[in-house]
Amino acid sequence: MQTRMTVSYETHAQRYGRYAFLVACALIFFFLVAPVAVVVPLAFNSDSFFNFPIHSYSLRWFSNLFTDPMWGLSIRNSLMIAVISTTLATVLGTAAAVGLNHRNLPGKRLIMAAILSPMIVPVIILAVGSYFFYSRLGVANNLIGIVLAHAVLGMPFVVVTVSATLAGFDHSLMRAARNLGASPLTAFGSVVLPVVWPGVLSGALFAFATSFDEVVVVLFLGGPEQRTLPRQMWNGLREHLSPTILAAAVILIVFAVVVLMTLEALRRRGAALRGIKE
Repeated sequence: MQTRMTVSYETHAQRYGRYAFLVACALIFFFLVAPVAVVVPLAFNSDSFFNFPIHSYSLRWFSNLFTDPMWGLSIRNSLMIAVISTTLATVLGTAAAVGLNHRNLPGKRLIMAAILSPMIVPVIILAVGSYFFYSRLGVANNLIGIVLAHAVLGMPFVVVTVSATLAGFDHSLMRAARNLGASPLTAFGSVVLPVVWPGVLSGALFAFATSFDEVVVVLFLGGPEQRTLPRQMWNGLREHLSPTILAAAVILIVFAVVVLMTLEALRRRGAALRGIKE
């Protein structure tokens, strides 16, 4: 029985450089995760103040998060706004991505830049502009203005993910479906959508997370009754500091982890549909 020996051609400097790189990555990871590691145990503190180290654990603040009328209203508003704005962003973003995927579209780069501008422009500028624009339309300080603004913020993510999925799509399949008598909508639903649905769902998750976690636009466009979960946390930090904020933060952390895991699964599924081996 023969054994194979692995020969390393690394010099001592290269080996020490690789170790230093791994140590730097570990320190950066610790720097990013340390605040989260502190927030999570504090949310289970039974005291009415931020006490660290924790002497006793309790689910008191999680119970208060779901039983307090103000926190319950903010959670319902966040879910309702996120669902409606995500639906609008997904429909419009998918349609825009399909249209921008045509090679002969005039002004393609300009249109793409305009659609992606909410990802580049600071949110505070978008919030101020949305306030003055929606005030003229009479939809400021209500849920309609917040939903429209959040749809604008979420649509670029849908366009990017769907466009990436359409990069390797064979347009001859769409033409073949049209030649067989299918309408544009039927051809899209039976030919294009089965291929791009991982990108559509990934963009929808990004749009939902963006809306659910957004606070700046809500501060400008939301009235007293349009309290969302991030805005309630913001008000709690300014007016009445309570550990309930930490419980809400833990819920948002868990939500972010679930979204990231789902996006990774969708990325792998999209790669498999396009025949890309990893």
